[in-house]
Amino acid sequence: MGEFKDKLQGVADKVAGTLKEGVGKATHDEKLEAEGKLQQLKGKGEEVKGKVKGVINDV
Repeated sequence: MGEFKDKLQGVADKVAGTLKEGVGKATHDEKLEAEGKLQQLKGKGEEVKGKVKGVINDV
């Protein structure tokens, strides 16, 4: 993926993870809440990957 796509996918995963975590908390579903937290971490990683690609392309 390119820089922009990585960043976009990262944001999408963070949003989806936040929603999953919220639904998990509201329904007392620990598994869904954990999945949401994990998806948010994945999103943060994708955003960082996109930023790194951007820096590399600038150099």
